[in-house]
This record gives sequence, C-alpha cells and structure tokens, in this order.
Amino acid sequence: MMHKASDHLFKSLISCEPEALQAQPVTAVLLALGSNHDAQIHLPRVRKRLANLGAITLSTAFQNPDFTASIELSKPDYTNQCVYLSLATPIALQQLQQIFKQFEGACQRQRLTELQTVIKQVTMDIDILLIKLAIKDNSLSKDKELEWSKWIIMADRYPFKAHEREGVEELLAGMNVL
Repeated sequence: MMHKASDHLFKSLISCEPEALQAQPVTAVLLALGSNHDAQIHLPRVRKRLANLGAITLSTAFQNPDFTASIELSKPDYTNQCVYLSLATPIALQQLQQIFKQFEGACQRQRLTELQTVIKQVTMDIDILLIKLAIKDNSLSKDKELEWSKWIIMADRYPFKAHEREGVEELLAGMNVL
C-alpha cells in the first residue's frame, strides 16, 4: 500500500536535473546520508551540522550491504539514513550543495581516486533526493497536494535506491503526507 501511494506521489512531482536549478532558493530538502566507515562517528556529526541549518526529521538508520560487493570482493556495509531538513532561511541549491560537500570534507571524505583503496571507504556521503523551492504561495489552503507540488525530484537520484525509498516513505508517512 505504501509503495503504491508513494509511486503516485513521486510520479506527480517534477523531476529536474540539479544543474538547471543551481540558482533557485530552496526551503527544504530530503537527503540520503550514507557511510561505510566509522558511521557511528560521522552520522551524528553530520546530523548535528544539518540541525544548525534548520529543523530536521530523521528516518530509521538502515545497515545495507554495498551493492557493488561480490563474492570475490567483499565490501563493508553502509549505514544509510534519510533526513528531512526544513531550512531556517532559503538557500540557493548551488550553495546548499557546497555546504554539504564541506560537511563531507569535515568527515575526511576522500574523493580523489588515487587516494582510495580497492575497497572504497566512504566516511560520509550526502545526496539530495528532493528539494522544495521557495515559491510565494498566495493561497491559505493546507491542501497536501498543493503543498507537495512545490517539491522537485533530483533527476540524477531517481529512481531511488531501495534504502532511499524506504527512508523517504518513512519520513513522508510520519509527516502525514501519504
């Protein structure tokens, strides 16, 4: 039942490439956090930094196998969690992406391939799944469909991975959207 409801919701939303939205002011985001190295240290650190930007709501943290692992090459599991962040003040998407890169860097995230081993250690990965644009709304309506019509799916992240979908659905259910 939840998948059908969320399928309908996701299909009703606009999907857009992040590059086309760089200058747009954002009021809220749905994020996917992931770590396969010292997650018990890095996830709380990033959640605290996110809370400094606004109000956060968290999904359950899931431990998932690395989908690129094989019998020949085992890899550490990831801890994944989705976060709804309602920003205290609107921030341009490009600036928000830079802030998240800084958060990843503060966790010693290694991006250069020559510095990485065969088994990639990801201290922190922050992906933007959905954004809510700052749109002036002249309506006093509290209609959930209208409210969600301002959300945009990041085309580079959709369709969502299973753990992202579960986290997003959990957050949406808690927000009484579905």
